[in-house]
Amino acid sequence: MDLSRRLFCATAFIALALVGCSDVPETDDSTSSTARVPAWASDAVFYQVFPTRFANGDPTNDPTRQTLEKPIDDVPASWSVTPWTRDWYEEAEWEQEMGGFYTSVYERRYGGDLQGVIDRLDYIDSLGVNALYFNPVFWANTLHKYDGNSFHHIDPNFGPDPEGDRAMIAKEDPMDPSTWRTTAADSLFFELLGKAHARDIRVVIDGVFNHTGRDFFAFQDVRENQSDSPYAGWYKVSMYDDPATPDTSEFDYEGWWGVPQLPEFADSEGGDDLAEGPKQYIFDSTTRWMDPNGDGDPSDGIDGWRLDVADEVPEGFWVDWNEHVRSINPEAYTVAETWQPAAGFIQAGGFSAAMNYFAFAFPVKGFLIDNVITPTEFADMIDARRTAFDDSTQTAVQNLVDSHDTPRLATMIVNRSDTGYVKPDRFDYDWGAVVSVRDNRSYKVRAPNGDERDLQRLVTLFQMTYVGAPMVYHGTEAGMWGADDPDNRKPMVWDDLDYDVEDDHPFEQERPSDPVGVNQDLLDFYRRAIQFRRNTPALRTQLFQTVQADDERNMFAYARGRAANAVVVVLNRNEEAHSMRLPLPDSLRGDYDAALSTVDSGTRVQNDGSALLLELPAYSGLALTRQ
Repeated sequence: MDLSRRLFCATAFIALALVGCSDVPETDDSTSSTARVPAWASDAVFYQVFPTRFANGDPTNDPTRQTLEKPIDDVPASWSVTPWTRDWYEEAEWEQEMGGFYTSVYERRYGGDLQGVIDRLDYIDSLGVNALYFNPVFWANTLHKYDGNSFHHIDPNFGPDPEGDRAMIAKEDPMDPSTWRTTAADSLFFELLGKAHARDIRVVIDGVFNHTGRDFFAFQDVRENQSDSPYAGWYKVSMYDDPATPDTSEFDYEGWWGVPQLPEFADSEGGDDLAEGPKQYIFDSTTRWMDPNGDGDPSDGIDGWRLDVADEVPEGFWVDWNEHVRSINPEAYTVAETWQPAAGFIQAGGFSAAMNYFAFAFPVKGFLIDNVITPTEFADMIDARRTAFDDSTQTAVQNLVDSHDTPRLATMIVNRSDTGYVKPDRFDYDWGAVVSVRDNRSYKVRAPNGDERDLQRLVTLFQMTYVGAPMVYHGTEAGMWGADDPDNRKPMVWDDLDYDVEDDHPFEQERPSDPVGVNQDLLDFYRRAIQFRRNTPALRTQLFQTVQADDERNMFAYARGRAANAVVVVLNRNEEAHSMRLPLPDSLRGDYDAALSTVDSGTRVQNDGSALLLELPAYSGLALTRQ
């Protein structure tokens, strides 16, 4: 999964960023979104947690060599769990035996688990976020867990009794929910859910309903019994083994993006839905996590779903599934992963929102990170792409800059001038673009410098003051850096752990010796920015207007809200300090004070009644509120 997924996602992130606004589809504003978009979504600030790399709260449940994705004979006997604080590029003996960093890294296990998340809830709460998005937590063999063994159980190695959980699961009939038991890992997840809800933090989990792993119960049976399997219609099988021949290699099937480890579910006969078997199983699993007690009260269940590769699953399935979700909890949030224009797709499928790569992350990368579009082009692009959504959807889309599928924000900035960033003439992907040292030996793996951290704060200011629900990938707020997968999945940095200096390089090139740990100044800024967003009602509406796009100075100013509640934000993307006279429209005139700055000093604000006179240092931004 990872190699194909990363190639697609990384190149799409680069090349789609600057697609012309003419590619944004029109939407039917007459279609109400109130049934799709819960009211709480516009108030949400999301925090993404990649569970296996967040925190190891229970070393007794750490994965073993027997639980890895690869056959045990393909992994050296010297394999062991990787120390949490080790230099990322340092290779253990077993990794060297496997052939080097990018060959062995996917078999690394650090022991991240649900107890680790519970132990760090105080930290999560201190950020000011009020919604968690978890990458897959269901039972799977890989570190990323997009290759599920089942959808109705939490991974046993996330809980306190892995062996006991696996023995319990083996006694169930996976197609009969009445036989499903609650494992120790399931119970711990429900405990985590309750503790999060007690802090008014909602929980959204990943649903991977396009494909499974090869150890998924249905696919295991198909492999064993071939066309005689009761699950034979579940997958896109092109050829079964012929029992009349001694050759057992005839079995062939379709894997997601050609990856055999990820067999794809079959579509219905008409192609507008999933096949009946997997569809029913997914519906039953959905119910399990949304109404755990089966009593019609969803308050003890999850609050929503993020749907993996949603635009590769038939639309008819999503229409029915979203209706099923809201029949359980009308306030559920469903967010589709798509890297393309999303407005028409999410409306047709019944989703609440999309991961907002196309309408947010790509323009942000083009202007604030790579500086390859002007403020005027940026203003036109975000306006066209934002207003393709109806009003309530605009406030609910997940505004992310980085994730487990992209380089870390800090590393995007470090490599902003040499990432192969392109401006395509059409809606297409640039397969030659690279975002990893694995494919481009000049790609920098070092920590950011001071100017680059200033740019990160500038991006964050825009993220927290723009229309939509911000989402921060865990560790970005603490200063973590890293290229595309696998380097964006380093273990989380914690201030109570001592980390090795990062001075190794995967190709033995020279690099700086970079201390690893929490960047407290950056973390403090994220906390202030999140709090500012949550305390400022104007930032949670769809109201947005460009006040000035200054291409000469590379500055951009915009307003949120109206009249007494208005917020004005000014961004200086220039490497030099600049002054700006910012005329205000009549509806925004008044006296303003600086409310949030990305820098500690060097800014100045004056009011002359009809305009703001501003001074901003290089790579800085300022949010102002009415006096």
